[in-house]
Amino acid sequence: MSATVPGGWRAARVTPLGELHTPPRMTAALLRLVVQVVLVASLWRGLYATTGTTAGLTRDQAVTYAVLAVLATRIRALDQYSGRDTVQQHMHFGTIVYWYLRPLPPQRYYALRALGEQLYGFVWALTGYAVCLAVGFVQPPGSAVAAAVFGLSVLLGQWVLYYVMLVIDQLCFWTLRNGAAILILVFAQNLLSGVYAPLWFFPDWFITLSRFLPFQATLSVPLSLYVGRIPVSQAGPQLALQAAWVVALALFTRLLWRRAAQRVISQGG
Repeated sequence: MSATVPGGWRAARVTPLGELHTPPRMTAALLRLVVQVVLVASLWRGLYATTGTTAGLTRDQAVTYAVLAVLATRIRALDQYSGRDTVQQHMHFGTIVYWYLRPLPPQRYYALRALGEQLYGFVWALTGYAVCLAVGFVQPPGSAVAAAVFGLSVLLGQWVLYYVMLVIDQLCFWTLRNGAAILILVFAQNLLSGVYAPLWFFPDWFITLSRFLPFQATLSVPLSLYVGRIPVSQAGPQLALQAAWVVALALFTRLLWRRAAQRVISQGG
């Protein structure tokens, strides 16, 4: 245990330290986040300039949802590519083999690294939330119970998101160079989870399709609970569904880790 804990702590700090030790990247991340929040808030306020309620959302609800969606994307927005620490890069250069030579198993290293990234991202998101709440871009939750349910849903949603991103990375063990596939899947994740716009604005067939996929459990459900689109009284089934996706994806990714160990090959390394 004494060797595992320090090693795990170092793994959790890998990507955050890459940004913290590079001030220009910190400045760029802050500037990008500020611009995104201001533009998104301005966009949705403009869309509601001539209407009071659309798709069951008031202007304040829509702006709150959109701003929180931007802040949520910061939780997993750290740049692994610059540090050459993506699974795709490791597979391409052959360095993925070192994941299997360390005392720390690859699945644990991946989980600890993701945990460090998410904790670091939560600091950004919480700081941005406090500022946006102060300037009026975000409305407070309806009640203390709603805030607590939202917090639990966010944790479950980030857990689901971790497994979704893990599945995307695990595809590299079979496709080697899947940059295009990763971009498509990340776009699908953002679209179907409600990052770009609340799912209620999409056609019925799109909403029905999203219910059979884990994406909306990552973001749409927590934000819907926050803005009141899903009442607290109906939160139980939604939280249970999020937990079910966590269990299902955990079992699926565990199977993929076992299969991936049999396919550790390198391209060019």
